[in-house]
Amino acid sequence: MTRLRHTLAIAALGVSMVACGSDNPDNGGNGQTPDPGKPSTELSASRNLRRSIEIIDAAIGNYMEGDGMKMARYYNPYTGQRSDETGSVWMYTSSIEAVNAAMRAMEALKGKGDASLYDANFARYKELLSKLYAGMEYYKGTFTHTSYTQTREWDVYGVNRGRDKGAAEVSGVLNVYDDQMWIIRELLESYRTTGIQDYLGKAEYLAEYVLDGWDCTLDADGNQNGGITWGPGYATKHSCSNGPLISPLVWLSEIYKGKDDKITCRYIDSDSRRCEKTMDKAGYYLDFAKAVYDWQKRNLLVPSTGVYDDFMGGGPDIAYETVDGVRYRAHSPKPDRVGPAYSYNSGTMISGAADLYAATGDPVYLEDLKALSDKSFATFAKEGVSHKGFYEFDLNGFNTWFNGVLMRSYHEALPYNPGNAAYLKAFQDNLDYAYDNFLYGGMLPTSLLGGWNRDRQRNNTEGMFEFTFGAEYAVLAINQLNKN
Repeated sequence: MTRLRHTLAIAALGVSMVACGSDNPDNGGNGQTPDPGKPSTELSASRNLRRSIEIIDAAIGNYMEGDGMKMARYYNPYTGQRSDETGSVWMYTSSIEAVNAAMRAMEALKGKGDASLYDANFARYKELLSKLYAGMEYYKGTFTHTSYTQTREWDVYGVNRGRDKGAAEVSGVLNVYDDQMWIIRELLESYRTTGIQDYLGKAEYLAEYVLDGWDCTLDADGNQNGGITWGPGYATKHSCSNGPLISPLVWLSEIYKGKDDKITCRYIDSDSRRCEKTMDKAGYYLDFAKAVYDWQKRNLLVPSTGVYDDFMGGGPDIAYETVDGVRYRAHSPKPDRVGPAYSYNSGTMISGAADLYAATGDPVYLEDLKALSDKSFATFAKEGVSHKGFYEFDLNGFNTWFNGVLMRSYHEALPYNPGNAAYLKAFQDNLDYAYDNFLYGGMLPTSLLGGWNRDRQRNNTEGMFEFTFGAEYAVLAINQLNKN
């Protein structure tokens, strides 16, 4: 059910999982028969970052159109054709993710004494970031929502791009909380890299919006039912509408640590009255990060596999109640844990555990991130399926991006679990194999080990996948610096 609005068959994607081999003269790379055991040369942070920038620059040129940065969902490097279909806001956010990752890597490399890539690219990437955020305003719209504690008008990002800035349709199921969460994450990354205050302000506004979706109704024992639904128009509670928020909440807590900044939070008391109280921002954000983490671990972790399922479903649809003459959203029990397990749902929890452990020192988070790192790699990475010595990951649907979230979590948890280095190497090996053998027009094929389709017309490639590869190379550049 996750990403139902984007679901497509792999056949419709037009990407073959079959290796093309050297009999395809247009396969990219060096034109030689790929050698599964061939090591990539000059493994270094600067090499990884150069490759990241190359892929990101090509993706911006291939998928983005005009000053409004309208993103085509697909591009075929062999025909040079963009699709007429426009990418969703989730897909669009992947471009910001890639630029943020590259900028972080530039700063990290500069901090180690090599400022060449920073000097050549940081300023233009900072300007590119500004243009991407301006283009994202085409996805923004306004609607009025009745939540568990209030009815309020919100300016949020819709699934689909509107004709004008601020004019997108965002009511009901046309906006989802997880899209806002990915945007919050990138806004905070941008703030931490550039220091631009506007990014922080927008991140906090969207955080207020998604936390307004937290089910603060009380159970029979007086505890909050908890969990955030997929969106304001849904009753199901998803891994992807909870896990991605944990790390950004911890980051917000760290930003305000030791400061006097206050925030007003809304809650429900034992008499079902809607109430307000004022808290320090640092404590508020950290408490919520722990609450979201605990809810997801309690409800969506699968004991038999040790990884996270997709969502809590079943039960009634959206319900409302009237208290003191005012209408509010009511609790809708969702008793059924539903699969399948996707790699990114475990990835966000690994990242969340790493950030919570760094902030609190609670050993439970350390134990969790170690166990989940190992279990997730065992679940989602398969060794030697088509290429001896390589680990392969599911490519169906949107798994390429999902796997990128998992890879990033291994990097973020690496200081606390040295075993993650082997998992990161699997991603490094796959990217390098594709770059050395299949790079074409600055693009990599979706099947990093299989290559491009022999039929040129069938090489339509998701834009968000190219941005994913660029982001992965940037993260691996930082990882290489840490290793060295």
